Amino acid sequence: QVQLVESGGGLVQPGGSLRLSCVVSGISINIYTMGWYRQAPGKERELVGSIAPTTRTNYADSVKGRFTISRDNAQKRVHLQMNSLNPDDTAVYYCNAFHFTWGSYWGQGTQVTVST
Repeated sequence: QVQLVESGGGLVQPGGSLRLSCVVSGISINIYTMGWYRQAPGKERELVGSIAPTTRTNYADSVKGRFTISRDNAQKRVHLQMNSLNPDDTAVYYCNAFHFTWGSYWGQGTQVTVST
C-alpha cells in the first residue's frame, strides 16, 4: 500500500517561512518525479514545484526564487522550503509521486495559512 504523508503546515505571518515534508511508504521514490501541488478555496489544484529523479527542478512562476523543493531518496522524503510567504500562498498543499508507467499517488494534504 502506497502512502504519502505531508506535515509542516500551519499558520504563518506574511514574510515568514515554512518547511513542508512528505514521507512516502510502499514505493521507492528514486524513480518517481515528486511534486508539490496546492489548492486554494474555489480554485483548481496547481503545480507548485517538482523534482525529477535526476534532481532537475521545475517551479511555478509565482513561487520561483521563494520556494525550494528537495528530495532524499534514501529516507523517502521530499521537502518544500517556502520563504517570503504571502497571503496568496494560502492553500492546502499536496505531495505527489508520479511515474509514467507506475502511476500517480497523492497525499492527504496539509493546510498552509498566511495571515496576520
